[in-house]
Amino acid sequence: MEWSRSQEREEFAEWTREDGHATIRRRRHADGGWIVHYDRLYQASEGSGYHRERVDDLDAATELVEAWQASDPME
Repeated sequence: MEWSRSQEREEFAEWTREDGHATIRRRRHADGGWIVHYDRLYQASEGSGYHRERVDDLDAATELVEAWQASDPME
């Protein structure tokens, strides 16, 4: 399924899945690391779910976002 960037600021970005039933958010943490969240609504055909990971830098956070866009982290 396709993803589109729905929000972007200096230290925050969000992508929305084309069906609108899942989002991925990347944000900078106060300690300088990055937090990446995957949030799937209960309306999604796969059911609801939430997954969160912390990584050390922006490159790792971007790689995680791309991996989750290619394959749901809860499957």
